[in-house]
Amino acid sequence: MTQSSIRRLGLQLPAHRRVFAAFFLYAFGLGGFFPRLGELQRLMGLSEGQLGLGLIGAAVGTLISLTFAGRLIEHIGHRRMLLAVPTLVPFWYAVAAHAQGPLSLFLTLLPAGLLIGAIEVVVNLEADRVEQVEGRRLMNRAHAFWSFGFFGAGLLGVLAARLGINPHWQLALMVPLALVLTVLLLGGFDAAPARSHANSDAAPPHFAKPTAGIMGLVALSLSALVLEGAGIDWSAIYMRDAMHAPPYLGALAVATGAFAQAVTRYLADSHVERHSPLVVARILLLVLAGGNLLVFFAPNAVLALLGFALMGVGTSVLFPLAMSAAAQRTDRPAATNVAALAQTAFVAFMLAPPALGFVAEHFGIRWSFGVGLPLVLLSLSACRTLAAGSARSGATPRPPGT
Repeated sequence: MTQSSIRRLGLQLPAHRRVFAAFFLYAFGLGGFFPRLGELQRLMGLSEGQLGLGLIGAAVGTLISLTFAGRLIEHIGHRRMLLAVPTLVPFWYAVAAHAQGPLSLFLTLLPAGLLIGAIEVVVNLEADRVEQVEGRRLMNRAHAFWSFGFFGAGLLGVLAARLGINPHWQLALMVPLALVLTVLLLGGFDAAPARSHANSDAAPPHFAKPTAGIMGLVALSLSALVLEGAGIDWSAIYMRDAMHAPPYLGALAVATGAFAQAVTRYLADSHVERHSPLVVARILLLVLAGGNLLVFFAPNAVLALLGFALMGVGTSVLFPLAMSAAAQRTDRPAATNVAALAQTAFVAFMLAPPALGFVAEHFGIRWSFGVGLPLVLLSLSACRTLAAGSARSGATPRPPGT
């Protein structure tokens, strides 16, 4: 299919809606895998610990891509990236669904992670550039559409599980579906002009050493990063093992958290501007603690789903708030502080799946969520680090799933 034919097939959308569509498709492509993870785990013959080790393949690939692929992305161009990656990501997840061991799962998720890191850079850059062109805030709403995309894939997982469709078939069918949606929604895409930077910040180093202030922001966002990852990776397995629920309710747990997160992100900006990042962060952490406790102690599936919804609300914008505060610190160039926070947070993001898998295998799946409560208390104690930033929120990149 030629570029001109793709343009003719694409819908004519304003620039900000194309950004929303790009975030949606990015998450839609990877979101079909996790709602069926409970079934896939058994098909792969993996323990929880082995599954956790395999899952870090995507995180490792993402970190490599975020660290080293910037120049390659600019050489390929944003349009080509956005037309190719939303279809290639579900392809690799469909391949990963056939893995027969932790190493096989790791190796098939590694290229998916490389692609995720590339599209993460592109969609955030496009959102930032369109913000400048249109003169209005888009970032939190764009991230909301990431969650809506994950929710949409989760709903398909619920439907497929309810109808008894094999997860391998569902994930295979996600590839042509993602291709059609990409052509329709992004076929007419053209990259926005690059920002004309008023400051002289140098590009950040490949690894930016975190300062004490950055480590405070890591502590602030750590509970959201770990519990969002726990909800994505382990909620379907939790529903299967702790609630003895059928597969479609496991898929619904993933979709419920994503939907609650999406709605909160979509509405977050006005509340941050009205009440300040510090107040919003404390409220969200209290909601996160409530959801975490409810999941840990839930006696039935209905209360467990409510707990996952509250966790989705609580994890929604804590990391964007921390990133905004990092960008506004005055001790170093903004790019260096943002890179330091993102890279340090990614270390936690990579370590969480195997750590939670180890906990689930040796202490039970409930404890994979129970370990989150001390992290919430740590984040509450670190809230004062937001005082170093201004009252802006969300105009900075974030890691995948956040």
